[in-house]
Amino acid sequence: MLAVEVEQVMMKQGLAALWVLVSQTAWPGVAPSPTDEGALRGGPGERGEPGHKDQDSYGSLASEFLESRHLSDDGYPFPTAPPVDPFARIKVTDCGVTKGCIRYGKPGCDAETCDYFLSYRRIGTDVEYEMSADTDGWVAVGFSSDKKMGGDDVMGCVHDDNGRVRIHHFYNVGQWAKEIKRNPARDEEGVFENNRVTCRFKRPLYVPREETLVDLHLSWFYLFAWGPAIQGSITRHDIDAPPVSDRMISIYKYEDIFMPSTAYQTFNSPFCLLLIVALTFYLLMGTP
Repeated sequence: MLAVEVEQVMMKQGLAALWVLVSQTAWPGVAPSPTDEGALRGGPGERGEPGHKDQDSYGSLASEFLESRHLSDDGYPFPTAPPVDPFARIKVTDCGVTKGCIRYGKPGCDAETCDYFLSYRRIGTDVEYEMSADTDGWVAVGFSSDKKMGGDDVMGCVHDDNGRVRIHHFYNVGQWAKEIKRNPARDEEGVFENNRVTCRFKRPLYVPREETLVDLHLSWFYLFAWGPAIQGSITRHDIDAPPVSDRMISIYKYEDIFMPSTAYQTFNSPFCLLLIVALTFYLLMGTP
């Protein structure tokens, strides 16, 4: 009877030892049971140092598993997005001093209140352009040998449906702007705020001779346009006759040019000024 009881105790102890061994084995992706006595102690127990060895093996396996989650199929880390800096506001105090500016709209307007705003400045072998317009779609500048649309190199900033502002390269074929895959823009920035599309980019002063790209060393008439966009594609500009610079613009001459919008052009005409003077004189003198 005593021999039978001893045999039963030994069998129970053998099963318990086998369970401890199985529970401490570092199965891939399976953590040790929190009820495991060795895991709870985390140190030498009845099994001694092997408990530490099993735990270290599991830790190494877990770290390798976690690292593999951040690797591509080729074993290279997935690229991380660069930090996004807030868009720096356009400084109009630099206009005519360290950069050239063209403003279209109400007298005294700036980059955030003009109907259209453009600035340019030389940076090494590049020209940096800043553009802004009162629109939720796109804003663009064209470089033309005349004052007419057609055969023009155009850079445009387009607000897409994802809220991003991207720089595109176009070429005017008659009255139609065709997007060109070869885009000379770099260091692109753009933002859509307060129902305005604003962007900044650089473009090389000189590019190899090509029909769709002009040499910015030369002077050009600047065409200004803006309008709505549908799913990131530009549509017809907002006004029937987009403004054009009165003379050719040179990137080597920093000017601060103001062009009154249609609503303010009437008051700047000599005839209108003469009429205002006549009416004022009439009111002051009174009728006989």
